[in-house]
Amino acid sequence: MTAADTRPLPREDEAIHDLVGIGLGPFNLALAALADGLPGFTARFLEARPSFSWHPGLLLEGARLQVPFLADLVSLVDPTSRWSFLSYLREHDRLFPFYFSEHFHAPRREYDDYCRWVARSLDSCRFDARADAVHHEDGVFTVTHTGADGTVSRTRGRALVLGIGTEPVLPAPLRPLVGDRVFHAADHLDRAAGLEGVDDITVLGSGQSGAEVFLDLLRSPAHRATTLNWLTRSPAFAPMEYSKLGLEHFTPDYTRYFHALPQETKDRVVPAQWQLYKGISGDTIAEIHDVLYERGIGGADPGVSLRAQCELVAAEADGDGFALRFRHREQDAGFTVRTGAVIAASGYAQRSPDFLAPIAKLIETDAQGRPFVDGDLRLATDPTLTAPVHVQNAELHSHGVGAPDLGLGAWRAAVILNAVTGRTAYRLPERTAFTSFGAPAGDRR
Repeated sequence: MTAADTRPLPREDEAIHDLVGIGLGPFNLALAALADGLPGFTARFLEARPSFSWHPGLLLEGARLQVPFLADLVSLVDPTSRWSFLSYLREHDRLFPFYFSEHFHAPRREYDDYCRWVARSLDSCRFDARADAVHHEDGVFTVTHTGADGTVSRTRGRALVLGIGTEPVLPAPLRPLVGDRVFHAADHLDRAAGLEGVDDITVLGSGQSGAEVFLDLLRSPAHRATTLNWLTRSPAFAPMEYSKLGLEHFTPDYTRYFHALPQETKDRVVPAQWQLYKGISGDTIAEIHDVLYERGIGGADPGVSLRAQCELVAAEADGDGFALRFRHREQDAGFTVRTGAVIAASGYAQRSPDFLAPIAKLIETDAQGRPFVDGDLRLATDPTLTAPVHVQNAELHSHGVGAPDLGLGAWRAAVILNAVTGRTAYRLPERTAFTSFGAPAGDRR
C-alpha cells in the first residue's frame, strides 16, 4: 500500500452549485458579491491564499486607485448593493471623513480593506482552498481542492469561472539573478527594508507601479543619499490617458466593438494603446517632479537618472552589485548601468494553472495558445464539455484594454451571471459611451 492509498477520502460538498469560481481577486469577488443578491442562486469561490490580498507589496502609503471609488465591486451594476464601497464606509463609520477628504479616488490600502471586508462577509468565499484538479461529467464540474491542513475536499458546480489573475514577470536577463537585491516590484514592501545601505538602486518600468516605487524611494529618508536610476523601454515617462472621452475605451461599448474586430487587428491595436493602461497617473508624475525640483534647489544634484527608450538586453553579477546592459531603441546605442539593486516593475502575465489539466484539451486555443473568449466571457470548448467555462482578466487579446480594468469588473460579473442564469439577472445599459466606435452600420463599403 502506498502513502497515497492511506490518505483520507475527499470531503464532498453535497450540493451542486450553480457556479464554482476559482480565484478570489477583485473580479471574482465582484462576481461573488453580485451573485449574493440573486435569490435561489448558489455559488462557491475557492482561493488558495489564507485571506483576500490585493497586490500587498504595492500598498504604499499615499497611493490611490487610478479609477474612481464607484469602480468598486458592485456599484456600476447595482449601486443599492450592501457590498458597495459606500456601504463599507458606513459600516466602518468613515462616510463623513471620506466626504470631507474630497477625493474621488480611494486610497489603495482602503480598497484592499474594503475587499477584505466583503470577502470575510460572504458565505460563498472559501480561503485556504487550493484547487488541485477540475473534472467534468454530465454537465457538472467537480473541483478537488486542498486546505491548509492538508484536507482534500470536492466542490461541484454547473458552471466554472476562472479568476486566478496574473503573475509577476521579470525580464529574462534578470531571472538568474533573483534574490534580496533583484526582485519584482510586486514584492517591494516586503523587500524594501533590505535595501537600506545600498548606494545605487535601479527601477525598471514606467507604468504606475514603477512610478510609485521610484517615488517611494525618492521620499524615503533611508535612501536620501542613494543614487536612483529609472529606466524604461517605453517611449516616455508618460501620463495615462485620462480625458473624459479617452476613458470611453473602458466602457462596455468599446469592449463590444473591440471584440468584433479580426484577431490580427486586435493584436496590432493593443500595443499601440499602451498609454490607456500602462501610463502613469498625472498626480504621481507631478509628485515625482516636485520632489526632484526640491532636491535641485541651489544647484544641488538630485541624485537620479531617468531614461526612456532603453531596453534591457543583458544582466550579470558585478562584484557586490550588478551590471545591466541596455540598448537605446531610437539611437541603437548600447550602454551599461552598474547598480547595487534592481526593482523590476515589468508587468504581469497570464497564469497556466495545473488544475485545468484534466479538461485542458477540451479548451480551444489559437496558434499562440490563447483561448477563444466570446462576448459572455465564455471559453470556446469541445462539444463534449457541456458546462460553461468563463474567465475574468484573461481576455486582453480578445476584449481589449479594459480586461484588467477595475471599472469594468462589476459589468463583467453581471454579464457572466446573466449568461449562467439564462436570464437578465442584472439589467445592463445598451449604451455607455458618447463615442460611436466603428463605421456606421448602414453605410459600410
